[in-house]
Amino acid sequence: MKTDIHPDYREVLFHDLSCDFKFITRSTIQTKEKAEYEGKEYPLVKIEVSAESHPFYTGKHKIVDTAGRVEKFRQKFGSVGSKTAVSKG
Repeated sequence: MKTDIHPDYREVLFHDLSCDFKFITRSTIQTKEKAEYEGKEYPLVKIEVSAESHPFYTGKHKIVDTAGRVEKFRQKFGSVGSKTAVSKG
């Protein structure tokens, strides 16, 4: 194998922010943050969803409030450029 062309393959700490779940796996991902876990310091990667929090694996579905965002968008921009009529009821 050629030397100095392969990325650094090491243990990395992944932190699922939605449920405060942490796990260690090996990865080549580059990070700027570090965190201590079980007495050892690891490079840290913060994630929003993992198998611990994903609805497919947990069986719990979250309802996302998209209606509020749509209404906020319509208030800001109205129907300018819209190809569909804005319902009033």
